[in-house]
Amino acid sequence: MRPPSAWLIPGLLCSLLGTAGAAPRVSAQSIIVNPVPTSLSVRVWTDRTPGGTGTAIYAPGDRIRLFTSVNQDAYVYLFNVDPRGNVDLILPNRYGGGGNFLKANTTKVFPDAGDPFSFDIATPYGLNRVLALASRTPLNLGQIASWGAKQNTFATVNVQGQERLAQALSIVVTPVDQSGWVSGTASYSVVPRAVGGRPAPLRPAPVPPVRPAPTRPAPAHPEDFLDRDWQTSFERQGRVEDVYAEYAARLRQQGYRQVERRENGNGLRLRGEFRRGQDRVTLEVRQQGGRFEVKVTHR
Repeated sequence: MRPPSAWLIPGLLCSLLGTAGAAPRVSAQSIIVNPVPTSLSVRVWTDRTPGGTGTAIYAPGDRIRLFTSVNQDAYVYLFNVDPRGNVDLILPNRYGGGGNFLKANTTKVFPDAGDPFSFDIATPYGLNRVLALASRTPLNLGQIASWGAKQNTFATVNVQGQERLAQALSIVVTPVDQSGWVSGTASYSVVPRAVGGRPAPLRPAPVPPVRPAPTRPAPAHPEDFLDRDWQTSFERQGRVEDVYAEYAARLRQQGYRQVERRENGNGLRLRGEFRRGQDRVTLEVRQQGGRFEVKVTHR
């Protein structure tokens, strides 16, 4: 599951567009809050927080599953905001079963059994927030996200950062019945993998490592390198395993599945083969000292 934006100061509350006394609000804890009482409710949680509370901990390379449910028939929009402010729209999507209408008291899981993709944890390290926005009527997300011509894709999100996402959503929900929408959030942290393969324990106020900017920036969205050969090189701290997991996750988000993986050069080179129908892609990551080279080749 994927630039920096300042988190809102805990407890800071800002009024946004809307009628007096009923404006959606930005909250550090909930991203966007409806101040109008409503009987509609939505829940979102991860496979490591079955009770729906607390912050789950994952390490790069782990796979995560997300769950959401509503108490009334509703359209559910699911977003992930990573520590750098990158926003991914998980639901709706254009894969089979990617519709976002949920019946009351049912649970939807991502990925579900049979889905042609998986959500693989990748860096950056830090706290991720998952926002579930439920509405009794469909919402127009045209100013937030867009889809290309491809059938099996996730949307490209046009906003960045938790605050900007909340501001954009406040405009989207303002025209609808203010008692007809509600939001819920879950959180999970990405931490380095400790010796023994398990995620390292989460420490208070973790500070992500400072990394020099890549000589060529990595694509902002997975589709930027899916239809052509692509490569980059950059310097940063970390392991070849973490870099490989980050780019492999982007391919899986677009429906590719890994069919082969090879390690060479004493763990300093990883090469994987991915397929999506008749499409075949090779992902190769090499490490030389503190420098990484990433190459994506179509066959």
